Amino acid sequence: METVVLTVLLIIALALILVVLMQRSEGGGLGMGGGGGAVSSRSAANGLTKLTWILGVGFMAAALALTAITARNAATTSVIDALPGTEQPSAPGSELLPPALGDGPLTPPRVD
Repeated sequence: METVVLTVLLIIALALILVVLMQRSEGGGLGMGGGGGAVSSRSAANGLTKLTWILGVGFMAAALALTAITARNAATTSVIDALPGTEQPSAPGSELLPPALGDGPLTPPRVD
């Protein structure tokens, strides 16, 4: 299922890139070029603009679906734990605990 949603997501992403590149430039990209009186703040929505919105919504829906599917199928162990030669400690951080009372002195040995 993840593979299908990922494939759909990639196809939508490529289509979205192509549709955005086919749109006519409004000029004065990023507000450069001064003036800006000829460019209206709201232009009529043509077919490419509507298709861009549809593809954008589809991209977001596919991305959220892929996230939900991946989170549901996530394993509780790490990929590193599956490597050969790795050992699982009995308790995380057990080597950082202070020694028990019966294990010996809590002060370092005296060096003469």
